[in-house]
Amino acid sequence: MLGPKNTESARTGSARAVPSAPAVSPEVTSALEAIGTGAYVVDEQGRILAVNHRAEQLLDRKAGDLLGQDAHHLLHRGPHGRPLPRTQCGMRQVLHTGLTAQADEDYFARGDDTVLRISWLVTPYVLGGENGTLVVFHAPEARARADSPPATAGQPLPELERLALLAETTSRLTSTLDVDEALRRLVSLVVPRLADWVVVDLITERDEVWRKVVAHGDGATTVYRDDLQGAMPPIPEESPMPLSRALRGVASTLTGPQAYAQEPDSGIAVEQRHLFGATRMHSAAIAPLHSTREVMGALTLGRTENPVPFGHTDLSLLEDIARRAGFALDNARLYQRQRKVAETMQKHLLPQMPHVPHLKTAVRYVAAPDASQVGGDWYDAFPLSDGSTALAIGDVAGHDLEAAAGMAQVRNMLRAYAWFEQEPPSRIVERLDEAIQHITDVTMATMIFARIEPGEDGRWQLSWTNAGHPPPLLVSHDGLAHYLTDGHGILLGANSDAPRPDAHATLPPGSTLVLYTDGLIEVPGHHLDTGLNRLRKHAAALAHRPLAAFTDELLRRVRSTDNDDDVAMLVLRTPG
Repeated sequence: MLGPKNTESARTGSARAVPSAPAVSPEVTSALEAIGTGAYVVDEQGRILAVNHRAEQLLDRKAGDLLGQDAHHLLHRGPHGRPLPRTQCGMRQVLHTGLTAQADEDYFARGDDTVLRISWLVTPYVLGGENGTLVVFHAPEARARADSPPATAGQPLPELERLALLAETTSRLTSTLDVDEALRRLVSLVVPRLADWVVVDLITERDEVWRKVVAHGDGATTVYRDDLQGAMPPIPEESPMPLSRALRGVASTLTGPQAYAQEPDSGIAVEQRHLFGATRMHSAAIAPLHSTREVMGALTLGRTENPVPFGHTDLSLLEDIARRAGFALDNARLYQRQRKVAETMQKHLLPQMPHVPHLKTAVRYVAAPDASQVGGDWYDAFPLSDGSTALAIGDVAGHDLEAAAGMAQVRNMLRAYAWFEQEPPSRIVERLDEAIQHITDVTMATMIFARIEPGEDGRWQLSWTNAGHPPPLLVSHDGLAHYLTDGHGILLGANSDAPRPDAHATLPPGSTLVLYTDGLIEVPGHHLDTGLNRLRKHAAALAHRPLAAFTDELLRRVRSTDNDDDVAMLVLRTPG
């Protein structure tokens, strides 16, 4: 159910959102305000989720009177102000197709009971992970403006198309956090709509320049010129040449091959002369790619087939696109930097398996595909002071750098308690649980802690306790597989005084013990039992494989391709 109208937000001058709707990020809020004309976002039912200040002005309605309302019922009218049946509303029909469309003439009802003639464009928009639609509308000052013919090649885009392009740029570039994907989307936005060529030069974190993209629109396809891409010379500090100024963040420029016909003043000028010669661009527009923190690089548009040179209106549009691209690329770069730090941290924190006489062991860790999902899965194995070997696997709540740090705290504390306290696994984990609630930032975690040692009869004995973790799987040499469900207790961080149980099992000769995290068995949209059954089935089928092949093939077969979680596995096999 939608929340009540936000009358307080209606008095502010920024985009508003429905309180109970998918969360509207500051980037989306800024994007709506930056569009420059009326804009709002609706969900799949046509309810208004977010609206900008310009829409309030054009419609003479406060945000509180718009948010949560059915846009068709509230706004859509015929030429004379009469309610428009849904079957006759062109915009309403388009909303259900998921396509981009526009119309030159339609009518909205204003808050003062008058009718506003508009031109509109709608395009799909993802908001808070939910599918929606962005509606951009413009009220022409004269009927002749709405009825004017479309611009011919080389003429500036009509105002509505320009605003729609900027809205699409914001939507598409901010919905990815992968730099290469953002660049591909940027190319598709400007070629061939605005230019025949697009060039992107990025400044790396080491202040080196890299020509990431040189692309040409060839009919319906885009051709990337790998031979023109790659490392570039350093940025000259005082060069007046167009690209050098853009890379310093000084200014945008209209230019052409004649600017680089003179004696080059830097290595970049040499590369630019080569670029104009190879592409035969007769006109170019260059703008800096700014973020809120720094200059990210430069964006260049070029024309060859289109004989009309770029003008100042084109340059203004390029600057608007470059600002949005710079913001999106900076976000993506920060995101990937965090992933790299977290992956490196996790790689160094996860240990190599110790040598345990007569036991074969294997470990695997697979990072999540999404940078925000790096973090809390871990495994460990280490010798104990009494000669036995400790085994552990766990999952700290959260999927970010903090989770990876929390995992390190839990692992190191467990090692200390297990080494110094000659106690059953359950008591070790009780001590750990009490400690992490007082001296760490870990809020919740699951784990299995076990110890394994040879018995007097030569058979290996396993004792363990389970703190809310998926159960271990034991597979015999003959392919009989069953879960060790004993010893199961509450997860760490639950503030429970209930005693933790211990469990014991004798491992048959040649048997395989599989410890794993939930990323291995989770299947989006399915019950956890589905993944558990699949793991048991494939582990039984692979029981005869050598341990390394068993582990790799089990991971390949069981982990769902749709799963966005990381996976840790610790597998051991007793002698036959």
